[in-house]
Amino acid sequence: MTTRPAPHPPGNYELRIDSHLDEHWSAWFGGLTLTHDDDGTTTLRGPVTDQAELHGLLTKVRDLGFTLLSVRTIDADT
Repeated sequence: MTTRPAPHPPGNYELRIDSHLDEHWSAWFGGLTLTHDDDGTTTLRGPVTDQAELHGLLTKVRDLGFTLLSVRTIDADT
């Protein structure tokens, strides 16, 4: 019999998108902080409860038609 791995605790993530998003999108992305970078990209940062929420965020990026440049875990202080 195999056991399921223990669930991971909530983590903080950073998603980079190849476009500038308006601030009103923050609520649609679960309250993640949006930062407009000088290179024309937007960085979304904040806590993500679990993998299901992360996949939901990625689906929203896809549905908007934006190019996802990167996804990474970050320290809460970043």
